[in-house]
Amino acid sequence: MPLPLLDAAYLEKLRAYFASGDLRFDFENGSEEVKGEILDFLETLMDLAELADATATRLIFKDAYMEGTAGE
Repeated sequence: MPLPLLDAAYLEKLRAYFASGDLRFDFENGSEEVKGEILDFLETLMDLAELADATATRLIFKDAYMEGTAGE
């Protein structure tokens, strides 16, 4: 069953946009409004990345934690 919110293709598009320098170009050549939108987007993305990291850690280490507490 596909999970519609897990869109790897969109993440790859973002990766390519960042790696190609297109985001930098858009920022450097954008209006103050565009620059603000880019910075807001990047801030939200970084916040989301922190949440994704914490979630992945909990998912990955949940079983190890549960095994550790079961032995006590």
